[in-house]
Amino acid sequence: MKPSPFSYHRPDSVDEALGLLTTLDDPKILAGGQSLMPMMNFRYVMPANLIDINRIEDLSRIEDAGDMLRIGAMARQRDLEFSDIVKARCPLLHAALLNVGHVQTRNRGTIGGSLSHLDPAAELPAALMALDATMHVGSKRGTRDVAIKDWAMGYMTPNLEMDEMLTAITIPVWPEGHGAGFVEFARRHGDFAMAGTAAMLALSPSGTIVRAALAVTGVDIGPVRLHDAEAMLTGQTPSDTLFADAAQTASAVPGLDDVHASKEYRQKLAIVMTRRALAQAHAQIQGGGDD
Repeated sequence: MKPSPFSYHRPDSVDEALGLLTTLDDPKILAGGQSLMPMMNFRYVMPANLIDINRIEDLSRIEDAGDMLRIGAMARQRDLEFSDIVKARCPLLHAALLNVGHVQTRNRGTIGGSLSHLDPAAELPAALMALDATMHVGSKRGTRDVAIKDWAMGYMTPNLEMDEMLTAITIPVWPEGHGAGFVEFARRHGDFAMAGTAAMLALSPSGTIVRAALAVTGVDIGPVRLHDAEAMLTGQTPSDTLFADAAQTASAVPGLDDVHASKEYRQKLAIVMTRRALAQAHAQIQGGGDD
């Protein structure tokens, strides 16, 4: 198959891109294209106008803003993977990126493209859910901020109007010394996860958990935060038993049935992935985890 006919546009600025979104019929943004182009080839998506934002350099910046990281929507996944800022200030995002597709797809794929495509099994939305990220959205009507918890409106449906574009993401930075873990299960390396978990832990000087964040992917229509597990962990001393008990809460996440797995299987996988991600985060605090 080949794409249906479309008109191609290549703006040089955010303002120009937003203008095209306002004036063109049935527009679609092209970022990395790693999901969009195959979908167009199979004619699952048939836009009348394609807006290529690859020339807009302002959308590719990775900035340390003190207590926040600000990442442009066009930042390549491979650039984020090798960013010293991301690795030092946001190890969970770094860990999640290592599970995204293959090197070839990360070379072109963008963080904004992944968030706007919003595949239920994508790694980056789950990591950003655990990180309490904020999506910054622009249009000719103005700008607005969307909390990650309000980003998914349904299956592969982000909180974007037809004339809006994701321009940047801000991520609150956790204190130094916290631990991060990201674990997923996929049939083959590079496949989307059938279930995966992003985890972060911060400990007090006495060794008890003062803060925990957990989000699962691949189980429901979008990333799901495990608030009950976080409450169980907070104030407790880390242990394998505690992590196993907290992981059981993942069984309450509504599951998806498809050709790859039943919802019950995904829920069981989510329990195992959550326990492993917590153990990985704790090991990182102790100095035994991955960088």
